[in-house]
Amino acid sequence: MGKISIGVISDTFGLSLREGISLSKQLGAAGVQIYAQDELSTDLSIAERKGILSFIKSNSLVVSAICGQISGHGLCIAEENPDKIEILKKVMNLTMDLDCNIVTTHIGVIPEDKNDPTWNIMLDACERLSEYARSLGAYYAIETGPEKATVLKDFLDNISTAGMKVNLDPANLVMVTDDDPVEAVYTLKDYIVHTHAKDGIMNKYLGPGHVYTAFAEGGVEALMSLSGSFTETTIGQGNVRWTKYLKALDNVGYNGFLTIEREGANDPKSDVKAGIEFLNKKIAELGLDM
Repeated sequence: MGKISIGVISDTFGLSLREGISLSKQLGAAGVQIYAQDELSTDLSIAERKGILSFIKSNSLVVSAICGQISGHGLCIAEENPDKIEILKKVMNLTMDLDCNIVTTHIGVIPEDKNDPTWNIMLDACERLSEYARSLGAYYAIETGPEKATVLKDFLDNISTAGMKVNLDPANLVMVTDDDPVEAVYTLKDYIVHTHAKDGIMNKYLGPGHVYTAFAEGGVEALMSLSGSFTETTIGQGNVRWTKYLKALDNVGYNGFLTIEREGANDPKSDVKAGIEFLNKKIAELGLDM
């Protein structure tokens, strides 16, 4: 397989767009993921988009993905979905202008029961997004965490076009869903196009529905208020089994990005630096840097 690359969500540092990109390069990243907001809003002109892409390339980086986070309960509420679909289409257009074809997003909690009306509401919205993505040669990548990998795979198997994929976040599965990221790799192997490199520990099981409802209604601040139930850690200090996880990605032929995400850190620069060093060492030990 090809080389696995390490990226960084440059917004992690709390700096300006260009400062975050530059620091990502200084710390040894090969790519950046950026939120489609603020300095990278979908309102940017073509010239402004080209200017940002030029700056990214001048740092010898690429865009691993763009984060197209949508507010509230994702795609769970039918009357909200037409506007949200249009927002995500604009994010995809922006992403393509940055020489990237992957938008990552949370879509809400997929019900386990297909008879739940929300299941079909979400499926209909994802069908529309999938069709749009394929028309551009692109993907929307659903981030893991709100449901177990088997539930997500079953949902994706019911989408008729190949534009919906997976952004696998191993820490979300460990901290919130109580699912095994190693097994998730094998379950979702046909869908993984991007991954987050993140680590953590579950302290108390609340259930993903409870956690992601808090996030939907109160944002990151509300999510952090639930931190007694889980602890996000520096990569290598949590319960993600990195050796087996990276071997699993290799076994299924994944050769994309491990993009570091670090939320709520007191010193994100140090944590990202430590994460890059940890991942480089593991990748070298496993011979995945060939």
